[in-house]
Amino acid sequence: MTVSQITTHVLDAQRGRPAAGVPVELYRRSVGGSGASGSASSGDGWELLASAVTDDDGRAKQLGPETIPNGEYRLRFDTGAYFASTQTDAFYPEVLLTFLVAEEGRHYHVPILLSPFAYSTYRGS
Repeated sequence: MTVSQITTHVLDAQRGRPAAGVPVELYRRSVGGSGASGSASSGDGWELLASAVTDDDGRAKQLGPETIPNGEYRLRFDTGAYFASTQTDAFYPEVLLTFLVAEEGRHYHVPILLSPFAYSTYRGS
């Protein structure tokens, strides 16, 4: 099993454990603002590349291709679905993280620390 170039990890800070079952989508900003042939596009210049759900350890290791070109990418976390599944009232129904891939072939780990009323992120390793 190979790991994709972009991975993520979601930790539930309120519960003090990994956030399993969080739907995650990976998008790439389309060149020229339109989706590539045969790919899904949101119509606002973002092309859907892949989707996954975090595993029992809160990780999504198979999120998109093994190698991606340099460019602007976005992770969309469906935090509303996660909090609904845990019967937790929350303020953020989704988290969008936009970042640059500037070193083709290098691994990019983009984790979030999540609670019902706040989140933080950083460039992981």
